[in-house]
Amino acid sequence: MQFSKSTGYALHALIHLAQSGSGQYVGIKELASVLGVSESYLSKIMSKLRQDGIVRAVTGVNGGYELARPANQISFLDVIQVVEGRQPLYECFHESASRQPAPDSPGTYDLYNEECLVRKVMIGAEAHITHYLQQHTIQSVLDAASQGGNPTGNKKT
Repeated sequence: MQFSKSTGYALHALIHLAQSGSGQYVGIKELASVLGVSESYLSKIMSKLRQDGIVRAVTGVNGGYELARPANQISFLDVIQVVEGRQPLYECFHESASRQPAPDSPGTYDLYNEECLVRKVMIGAEAHITHYLQQHTIQSVLDAASQGGNPTGNKKT
């Protein structure tokens, strides 16, 4: 599993906005410079975040972006779902297959008539990942960093 670079840029942009403080608008030029990405590419990402109510855009000379809600109410899962989409991590190929099953063989797993065994495992994994990402917010990683801690909650190795 791999998240797109857009997700990384979105999360880093939100962390930068959170560090800037409430009422402090950060322009796209500054954000793009800090993140080392083009303004047009970052603008597309920020537009998605704005449409989903994660950031607020203010136009004008002193305009820019700010968080639309407190940093402790923006989870990593929220951001990932905005950027990557809300589709499940795994879709079993045979649930939508139009192929005809092979002739019956006694004692074998029937891909076409039984619940997908692979999907059961993947749903469990997705539930763990979803819970983990929901627990980590923009604020929680900033708090952990300011205390010299590890934002994952795991001991450093």
